[in-house]
Amino acid sequence: MLGLLLAVAMGLAVAGACQGVRMYRADAKLPSDLAVALEVGATRVSAAGSAVDRLGMRFAPLVLRLMGPRRVDAKRRRIDMAGNPGGLTIDRYAARRAVYGVFGVVLGLVFLTNGSPLLGLLTFAFGATAADALIWQAIRERREVIDRTLPDFLDVLAVVVSAGLGFRQALDRVAERYEGPWADELRITLRQMDMGVSRRQAFDELRRRNASEQVAQFVSALQQGEELGSPIADTLIQIATDMRRTDAQNSRRRAAKTIPKATMVTLVFMLPATMILIAAGMFLGSGSNFGSILGR
Repeated sequence: MLGLLLAVAMGLAVAGACQGVRMYRADAKLPSDLAVALEVGATRVSAAGSAVDRLGMRFAPLVLRLMGPRRVDAKRRRIDMAGNPGGLTIDRYAARRAVYGVFGVVLGLVFLTNGSPLLGLLTFAFGATAADALIWQAIRERREVIDRTLPDFLDVLAVVVSAGLGFRQALDRVAERYEGPWADELRITLRQMDMGVSRRQAFDELRRRNASEQVAQFVSALQQGEELGSPIADTLIQIATDMRRTDAQNSRRRAAKTIPKATMVTLVFMLPATMILIAAGMFLGSGSNFGSILGR
């Protein structure tokens, strides 16, 4: 039975490799959305990621249909929140999920039949979560970078607005001088406004694309200031001050949570080990005869 499963797994692996080579060399006709997805971000995707995409591109439409419209929309939003890391799109995600899923199932069955249930479960878990791991990591890193750079950006923007430029022109001028995820988000917002989207709707889209509390605070305060007619420069300075105050409070809160954890580690690991070392040193230094104590 084991030999048969190994033979089937090897056959599938060889067939998949041959199919991948044939698809890589052949000028296969792809769905229009998938062709665009493979073109978008082609300069940013790694060689390994491109190979996985080409192996799974045939199965991407099937994966998307199985996911359903609601899950596809939710996943697309999370990819946007991650900033499309490595040129990732919803179609690339579906292709990679197909490849990783097949790999995890086949290799997991091999491990299970070989008497290694732990390795089998780990392989199943890899196949189920590998495509999402990059998105989770990218969202967290992107949020941290945006939260760190947003207050300084607002200070510079307030200075430029105070110099006499309009808010739209100042936003464009400052965004050109910055690099990183926050500058990318602003460029997207500015392009939307150039295409006729209202400023309120464009900033609402900016808030939906980011899972950052500071971005939500910035958009809400900006829209409230616009409704109340307060000066833009004063609003920006106040937002930056509030963000720094909030960040300081969060830092103190994280530090307060760290103290009980450090105390628990000390009590559970360091204190018993220290007591054992002290007791052993005192016992060995006393010159006691172990034979007499044990009655030998």
